[in-house]
Amino acid sequence: MLAKNAISASFAGLFLSAVVNLAPAAAQQPQSLASDSAFIARAASAGLLQVKLGKLAEKKGTNPSVVDFGKRMVADYSKANEELKSAAKNAGFLAPVLMRHDQQIFDRFNSMGRSSFDKKYMAEMVEQHNEEVRLFQGEAAGGRVQSLKQLASRMLPDLQQRLTLATQTAGSVGANVTASASKGNQASGTH
Repeated sequence: MLAKNAISASFAGLFLSAVVNLAPAAAQQPQSLASDSAFIARAASAGLLQVKLGKLAEKKGTNPSVVDFGKRMVADYSKANEELKSAAKNAGFLAPVLMRHDQQIFDRFNSMGRSSFDKKYMAEMVEQHNEEVRLFQGEAAGGRVQSLKQLASRMLPDLQQRLTLATQTAGSVGANVTASASKGNQASGTH
């Protein structure tokens, strides 16, 4: 009886030891996937917002360069959103949706009058693209899901070009973007 209890206790100890040793690896797996999940959710929501705001720019923009910028955002992000949606599905993540924060940004611009739209929209575009560049740089450098990491690396140059275009267009309509632009230059490694 004593031997049987000793074997049971020994087995229980080995089992607990194995479970405890597996716990850190198991804890790391969801956390790393959580960062990839956060990336795809944030990137997809930002893309959906860009399309909605681009359509608003087409309607509310008074400066032709702002209207053209909006059209380009609709075209570019419609294509990018399909890639992000496909990547999310292939990696086993939920379908992209517009996050509440991004919906609030859209609502703010949707209720804005035409007279103040151009400058505020372009300042927002510089800020949004700065954030997207940082987001995609982070995923490209530290993503765990290889397909998402490759997607971020592949899409990053286009985002950097859109940031440059947003900054130039913002400057042409007199939007104040110096603080945002300096953040973006730091994020892209230029000064």
